[in-house]
Amino acid sequence: MTDNAIEIHGLKKTYAATGRSPAKEALKGIDLDIPRGSIFGLLGPNGAGKSTLINILAGLVVKTEGTVKIWGFDQDKNPRQSRAAIGIMPQEPHLDPFFTPAGSLDVQAGLYGVPKNQRKTAEILELIGLTDKADAYARSLSGGMRRRLLLGKALVHSPQILVLDEPTAGVDIELRNMLWQNVRKLNDEGMTIILTTHYLEEAEEMCDDIAIINHGEVIVRDSTANLLGRLDSKTLVITPDSPADLPALPDTITGQKLANGMLTFTYQSGTTPADQILNIVRDAGITIKDVKTQEAHLEEVFLSLTSSK
Repeated sequence: MTDNAIEIHGLKKTYAATGRSPAKEALKGIDLDIPRGSIFGLLGPNGAGKSTLINILAGLVVKTEGTVKIWGFDQDKNPRQSRAAIGIMPQEPHLDPFFTPAGSLDVQAGLYGVPKNQRKTAEILELIGLTDKADAYARSLSGGMRRRLLLGKALVHSPQILVLDEPTAGVDIELRNMLWQNVRKLNDEGMTIILTTHYLEEAEEMCDDIAIINHGEVIVRDSTANLLGRLDSKTLVITPDSPADLPALPDTITGQKLANGMLTFTYQSGTTPADQILNIVRDAGITIKDVKTQEAHLEEVFLSLTSSK
């Protein structure tokens, strides 16, 4: 067994032409290894190929070319074992309205061949906060509760890998916090988590490693810390002791006066020392009441990489 939960090599997917739509190459030779025990972010703009990749992992889409190994099992040679190693929480809450949460989890476990005496229905209901709704019809659940049930269904067969496809899109803060508490708990217990999200601050906070996909290709794959380090840009935020205008600045520094009176100075830390900015401010006769720095955020990295492709 390798140290990777998932190994993808040369993965391609081309959708055949239909009607007036030409053939579309959704994945163009993806190479990607996802370490065991990590929380891994899979990011990219709409239409980048993320959903196609996830559906291939789930066994819902047949790849055109390449190899996929899930928990050491080749998807072509050992389809049953590879599928049993992964649980998918989809974006859309497709649930049978006539099943209760307990019944839905039991049926899902049965589909995976989990014997009745090994099912963890009560434990999962407790984890997702639906114990008191165990016997309520799914059609009576709120949107947030249905999202929780989707997470529960992805866990019934105790997978080693959990894929969360846009799990917090359109949910309230309480549900989002509950979900991330559960994700951290599962990860602490050894589960590998793969997360797709449009909320880049979530990926920045949660993920150990990140891959960014654009136009069916992995354009970058690195640790979150290293990705953030790729941007040399920093911002110095100065609160003047009294109202002040921006001083004259060299081309290497970009300044802005905010509505609240603060002055911001954006610069490349590799070529411009912060002392230079402070000296410029002091030489302009501005007394500094407070000063702080802001590091680059993942959103800036994401935009800088995808806008050039």
